[in-house]
Amino acid sequence: MRNLSLSPPQCRILLLLMLTTLTQLCLKAESAACHVDDESGLLSFKAAITADPSGKLASWKRGTDCCTWAGIICRVDNRVTSISLSGQSNKPNSYLSGTISPSLAKVKFLNGIYLTDLGELSGPFPDILFGLPNIEYVYIEGNKLSGRIPKSIGNLTRLGALSLARNRFTGPIPSSISKLTQLTQLKLGGNLLTGTVPSEIQHLKNLTFLALDGNQLSGPVPNFFTTFSKLRDLTLSHNKFTGEIPTSISTLASTLTFLELGHNFLTGKIPDFLGKFKALDTLNLSHNQLSGTVPQSFANLTKIFNLDLSHNNLVDPFPELKVKGIESLDLSYNKFHLNKIPKWVISSPIIFSLKLAKCGLKIRFEDFNPSETYFYDIIDLSENEISGSPVTLLNRTDYLVSFKASGNKLRFNLESLRIVNTLKELDLSRNLVFGKVPKAVSALDRLNVSYNHLHGAIPASATKFPASSFVGNDGLCGAPLPPCKGLLSV
Repeated sequence: MRNLSLSPPQCRILLLLMLTTLTQLCLKAESAACHVDDESGLLSFKAAITADPSGKLASWKRGTDCCTWAGIICRVDNRVTSISLSGQSNKPNSYLSGTISPSLAKVKFLNGIYLTDLGELSGPFPDILFGLPNIEYVYIEGNKLSGRIPKSIGNLTRLGALSLARNRFTGPIPSSISKLTQLTQLKLGGNLLTGTVPSEIQHLKNLTFLALDGNQLSGPVPNFFTTFSKLRDLTLSHNKFTGEIPTSISTLASTLTFLELGHNFLTGKIPDFLGKFKALDTLNLSHNQLSGTVPQSFANLTKIFNLDLSHNNLVDPFPELKVKGIESLDLSYNKFHLNKIPKWVISSPIIFSLKLAKCGLKIRFEDFNPSETYFYDIIDLSENEISGSPVTLLNRTDYLVSFKASGNKLRFNLESLRIVNTLKELDLSRNLVFGKVPKAVSALDRLNVSYNHLHGAIPASATKFPASSFVGNDGLCGAPLPPCKGLLSV
């Protein structure tokens, strides 16, 4: 029988291999385990969540590797460095209810917190941020946090980005926020903030993105933009700002791509210097009290894609723009007399939204023959003097969402109009439209064909619309209007 015994050297080698294997297994087991502080902090966060219908935190289980949990990232020695949880508007069950547990401060290596669009997260400003020495990125937006932003926010000097947008914060913007000199993004829009914008914000010289929109901020738009050499996006819309557009905004001409000042109480003229913003992609000055003419220098805005000057007191003449392609344009409800739709609009191959309501258009609809209709999803030509039929144009569209042309002289058979699957809103009121109401309108969310020359019974599928959608058509009958006489039905 063969001797299978090992020599002393062989025993030593085998023992060494066994020890090495055991060491590797132990290290692997140790690395797979969650650090006790990280596990405790994260499970405390989970415990403070009272509703999680979509199971976002289902993988957060004690004794498992927290680096594999949903929304968790580990980058330094298996320590948790980021928590990222978000909801989706098209998934109503993707929210989280509850509060942000103060025990989350145990996760000392957290560099980023991203709790976005969770909808039902509530409570005050999260003090845990002050206990996280490595925190640099905070995006807690689209929730229901409330109360005041504390003055102590100035202590978070490591922050490179701060977003508290779309919550319910009240009170003023604390001037101490100016101490966060590393910030490149500051987003406080969509809250209930009041008072004036603190002048100290001008010390945030690294900002590329400043959004204070959708609050109740008042006073003049601050005139401190000479210090912002890197600012690309400035959003101050939907507030209560008064006065004129400040001259210091002119210093942003070489960097700014996005400027929104709409829905305020701004007065005066549109400054000529805006025509020097050659990198400008989006300009929104709508819903103010601006007057005078649009500067001829706007012809230099060759890269503008989205222009909204609607709901002001602007007058003729409107400059001829030299854009290669406009995506959305709204000049509605000013004092313009354009007569025709501008050539630079008709020739745009990428336009999707055209709003020229009450712009003094005097054309036959058949003469509106854009080079491309594929991208159109919104057309509003209400309150003009447009005649003819829109059928040829509208029947060329495949993705139209809204068509509004009330208060014109359109004359066509409504039954000849193709109601595309995407169409949700149709307003043809106060025209000369004739024919019957087609059954296809039942797919719409909003319909107004009042004060035309339509006749016949309203389809049963269209009774979801109010009577105001159909009044003023002497030949129409059936719910929601008075019943039809005789055997008339559809």
